[in-house]
Amino acid sequence: MPWSVEQWWQRRQRITGLAVPSPIGRYRDAWAPFTALVEQYRPERNHDLVLSQIPPAADVYLVWVCSVGHEFVATPAEQRARPGRTRSSRSWCPVCATPSLLPPAPRWPRLHNSGDAAVERGIRMPGRRVAPRPSTPAPELRRSAEGVRPGEAFRSDRAPRATSAAEGRLRALIAERLDVDLSATAVRVRTPFFGRLEVWPDIVVPELAIAIELDTVGRNGDEHVGRRERADRRKDQLLAEVGWHVVRLRCRPLRPLGPDDLVVPGVSAAAVDALLDRISEVRGPLFVSEYRRAPAPRGVGGRP
Repeated sequence: MPWSVEQWWQRRQRITGLAVPSPIGRYRDAWAPFTALVEQYRPERNHDLVLSQIPPAADVYLVWVCSVGHEFVATPAEQRARPGRTRSSRSWCPVCATPSLLPPAPRWPRLHNSGDAAVERGIRMPGRRVAPRPSTPAPELRRSAEGVRPGEAFRSDRAPRATSAAEGRLRALIAERLDVDLSATAVRVRTPFFGRLEVWPDIVVPELAIAIELDTVGRNGDEHVGRRERADRRKDQLLAEVGWHVVRLRCRPLRPLGPDDLVVPGVSAAAVDALLDRISEVRGPLFVSEYRRAPAPRGVGGRP
């Protein structure tokens, strides 16, 4: 499994016994054919290492930024193996090559006749008295907000289904440790998020007003970085405005977004235990202890 750039550099320091295992320029000739790659590499996001210090075959995650501004994570081998050689086109960037689908734009009420259309455009029809039309919110916002107050959790038909095995395992491990209802899929917010007054955390814990997010870089290395990272920060802000707290499990090589985020190698029992300890710090250990399940009894020899 690839290392984060900090761990990879520290490991090379231990192996070589040198403070600078590879000086600047050592691998310049190997990277020379990939001119666009050199431009897309960001030393400030990669432990202040320049690209010529990194072997092309290094098993390490690096941060890259394409010419459009998309930020993504990939190993040197993954970058060099993409189609083409000079990497001068936008297809070099996995975000440009496979853009994610944006949420659909709100659909406003359809106008019934040309007179109504003229009224909407501010045109006064001859010989016709027109009453001012009250403003009407988009149907998507009205349906998601109906009967739900800001800060309340609910089941939303619009929430995407979990497709990650890691998210399913995380949910199961939390259910083993907390006696809470995990059926909610959305939280009502005051400000629209991508056109809707609701957000969809990975796991919603209404009893504690805690939203749990599991962040990975994804198969293409473009998840939860760049503009997606900005969307994550916006979601955290909207949840905080209605009294919710977000705790993120960020799988390496991602970095924490907030002071309560945890960086872990992956979903495991130890990671979930650390997650619950962090939730106890946020909401108070006595409060959270009321929802903790008793550990399963163990037999002789420590086996269940």
